[in-house]
Amino acid sequence: MSATPPAPPDAERLLQHVWGYPAFRGLQREAIDHVSAGGDALVLMPTGGGKSLCFQIPALLRAGVGIVVSPLIALMQDQVAALRELGLRAAFLNSTLDAEAARTVQEQARRGELDLLYMAPERLLSESGQRLLEECRIALFAIDEAHCVSQWGHDFRPEYGQLAILRERWPEVPRVALTATADVPTRREIAERLLLDGRAFIASFDRPNIRYRVVEKRDGRAQLLQFIRGEHAGDCGVVYCLSRNTVEDVAAMLAGHGIRALPYHAGLPAATRSTHLRRFLDEDGIVMVATIAFGMGIDKPDVRFVAHLDMPRSIEGYFQETGRAGRDGLPAQAWMAYGLSDVVQQRRLIELSEADDAYKRLSGAKLDAMLALAEAADCRRVRLLAYFDEAGTACGNCDNCLEPPDLIDATESAQKLLSTIYRCHQASHTRFAATHIIDVLRGKRSEKVDRHGHHAVSTFGIGADLGEQDWRLLLRQLVAQHLVEVDAAHFNVLQLGEASREVLRGQRRVQLKRREPGTERKRRGTRGAAGASGKSAAARAALPALSATDAALFERLRTWRAATAREHGVPAYVVFGDATLQAIAVARPNSLDALRGISGVGDTKRDRYGAALLACIADD
Repeated sequence: MSATPPAPPDAERLLQHVWGYPAFRGLQREAIDHVSAGGDALVLMPTGGGKSLCFQIPALLRAGVGIVVSPLIALMQDQVAALRELGLRAAFLNSTLDAEAARTVQEQARRGELDLLYMAPERLLSESGQRLLEECRIALFAIDEAHCVSQWGHDFRPEYGQLAILRERWPEVPRVALTATADVPTRREIAERLLLDGRAFIASFDRPNIRYRVVEKRDGRAQLLQFIRGEHAGDCGVVYCLSRNTVEDVAAMLAGHGIRALPYHAGLPAATRSTHLRRFLDEDGIVMVATIAFGMGIDKPDVRFVAHLDMPRSIEGYFQETGRAGRDGLPAQAWMAYGLSDVVQQRRLIELSEADDAYKRLSGAKLDAMLALAEAADCRRVRLLAYFDEAGTACGNCDNCLEPPDLIDATESAQKLLSTIYRCHQASHTRFAATHIIDVLRGKRSEKVDRHGHHAVSTFGIGADLGEQDWRLLLRQLVAQHLVEVDAAHFNVLQLGEASREVLRGQRRVQLKRREPGTERKRRGTRGAAGASGKSAAARAALPALSATDAALFERLRTWRAATAREHGVPAYVVFGDATLQAIAVARPNSLDALRGISGVGDTKRDRYGAALLACIADD
């Protein structure tokens, strides 16, 4: 393929003067050059990696209006607000506009008075939407959250599958599909369904500022409360739960302990969801407790943690959800409590779904990959990157790197557990769930054990030296390795996997992560403006070391920002992100020209807010 001609020098000027960034990152410049020159592109960059610039700058460089296909109303509104704060001509067409406001936007697009127009796929595909596009000069089509096109994906939107019409009706207009999450098969499917034959720009999936951490679930809600109170008090965060009832219960529990927590799920009234979303976006320190219905496209940069109280069903979902933390590049955490019940619950959901066998098999494979990540004893980041076909080295910023777990040979214990499953089935010609098997192992004379005569099997009591939690930990790892299968459709009974014979015969060894009974390992926290020991080099570099006086100025700047955001009716981060305010607090510029050197301060924002910023600094 011939080399793409370089973009005009205006691209660099736009980056510096509109966005206030000194230089492009990673593959941004290459993607911008390619799309600006009229080429189609698939852009994969992690959340916070600067995907939006890959269509926003080309839309400004090319003649006409850039049409952005966006799946969520809230996402459109926030991105348009942010672009307007930069001085750009942006608008959206969605159901929140009345007829007169919609006509005004349409006329602006027809007259060439817009740089970017955001539309939902349903609106774009409608007869009126197609007619509008025919009457406009179009610079490009940007298909955001492009993983929604994949029928195997975690955010499938049927309308995205119809967007191939853009290639058929406007073959001369470049199209760029963008997503933060897509494994190799999903990338292939995006290209096929959208009829993309352009280049793929695949950035690293690594988010070095995020610390990945998985804890053994004992009392998940108590552990979550301890985590937030101990390491993220007052921080903005997201807590994901599997069911709507759990969402409401956990939000109420956190609120009862003084944490500003709000629930969000599809079953809540639309007005409640909208109010809670606006509070999360506009206010500092809100913790949103939600199902996965919440979050796609959320641009809030200062989310300091994402917690999972239930294990996600795939690594794609996990990566997408955890990626909402630390978009500003400052240290953040991805925390998950995980137990055997998560395995059972997710497998049950797969088995009971109405999907065809092919989809169930793929879902099972994705779940297995997620289980392997949760059970890993080595670097979690290396495993996460490997799933997306990217090599990595030990990161020094996940729980297993910071405090490597002790591994013990648990082959003998595994043999005892497997033998007990086999002998209980042999004695009663029926299968049993985990609690019963562990009772037999530990020699516990329950009514059920006596009724089935399992106190007489040869393995009764041979595991009395270990506690119930130790056996559950081992069982969970055996399930993750398919040495034991859980029949979710029949009361979660256990049965031996095919490979279990190798363990029983001594042909396969089983290693187990050692845990201290009843306790969690002590962890290093992530809070503190000066950073914490154990952070990766990239995370340390992203976080300025604030002195006491700089930290005080930073807080005054945040107070000013909050008031300014309320006045302008936009989220606080749309005015300036925390990283920019921290840089201002450290550099203490004393003139408008000096503000030019702060990343994130473009010309429009400098002219609009510069005097107020300098006044805050002068008052110090």
